Amino acid sequence: MAGRQSKRRETFGQIDKLPSGRHWARYTGPDCERYPAPSTFDNLTDARAWLAARRTEIATGKWMPPAVLAAAEAQRNQTLAAYAETWLASRTNSRGDHLKPRTLEEYRRLLRSPDPEKSGDAGGPLAELTSMLLGAISPAKVRAWRAAQLATGKKTQTSRAYGLLNAIMATAVIDKLVDANPCTVKGGEATHTGRKVIPPTDSELDEILTTIKPEYRALVTVAAFGGLRYGEATALRAKDVAVERSDAGTVSAVRINVERAVARTSDGIVPGSTKSENGVRRVGILGQDAGVIAQHVHGLIGEALLFPAADGVSFLAQSAFHRHWDAARIAAGRPDMPFHALRHYRATAYAEAGATAAENNARHGWSTATVGLRYQHATDRADELAARMRRRSTA
Repeated sequence: MAGRQSKRRETFGQIDKLPSGRHWARYTGPDCERYPAPSTFDNLTDARAWLAARRTEIATGKWMPPAVLAAAEAQRNQTLAAYAETWLASRTNSRGDHLKPRTLEEYRRLLRSPDPEKSGDAGGPLAELTSMLLGAISPAKVRAWRAAQLATGKKTQTSRAYGLLNAIMATAVIDKLVDANPCTVKGGEATHTGRKVIPPTDSELDEILTTIKPEYRALVTVAAFGGLRYGEATALRAKDVAVERSDAGTVSAVRINVERAVARTSDGIVPGSTKSENGVRRVGILGQDAGVIAQHVHGLIGEALLFPAADGVSFLAQSAFHRHWDAARIAAGRPDMPFHALRHYRATAYAEAGATAAENNARHGWSTATVGLRYQHATDRADELAARMRRRSTA
């Protein structure tokens, strides 16, 4: 720099005193490039302090080139909304798969900003936080936000939104955009509504099967005796079902290959993979229940859907099926029972029949025994079990 009055060699770096009396510092980085201070200093002490800080960064392995540091600082100054978009685009599971369409849509709903064209629209549950800088989202702010969300009564939505925020901020910590994850509420993702799913009794299920519109009897059977989710059942095609017969020609079993599932998105009902890798499985149904399914698939071949919509080719929406399901469950005296309760019924019966946790997981497509336990319910076998365990008579 022209007009320098003097140069001072330091143990690290160099300091020049300028004609203005200010001091200009620079140093050579680990990459052998020379880096000047971003501005001059009033005195020699401040210039030496700046050089000392750079020397410490190099010694501790925390040094970064100024251009990289500036880019990182710009990243740290982005909002949750901006970072969430990057997170959604790059998020993968342990197998390297990106988010499924239905999951991606749900996450965007939770993060959605208010629509200015809709009066009173508050946006998604995380809208309050999305405009904040990542570093400004503190544990206290998260606790206050969560408390306000719980006060709305939407406990399940709150737990899902908290889980999403926790995952995003955990990645931000890895990316060194924040120093710590502000989601510190113990059990924040495990909020329960207090509503229990009660599976049907045998007699209630019989009433549903008798009352339901005949074309949907096999759908109920696949869920209640095969344990399939609604999206898995309505994705089934004729080629996925193999019918086995006895020597006498009667149906003895059906084997169902569960390889895909459908989900509702903003683009309509779309096919995709099962909920998890464990969801790909082969399920067997025996006896008279197998006969119900065999009768339903009779005449269907190849890609034909087992349970199509009214047009015969589209996937059956749960909303379209609901009026038939609603009438059947009311007839059974169970207006409270969701279709998913049939999966609970099968899991409980399977465990009651003696299935191990691993066998129940394999049949229902669960990844852990903990998930499987949520689907198993106590039955009225208390006296029977007590009788089995009573001490033998010594008489």
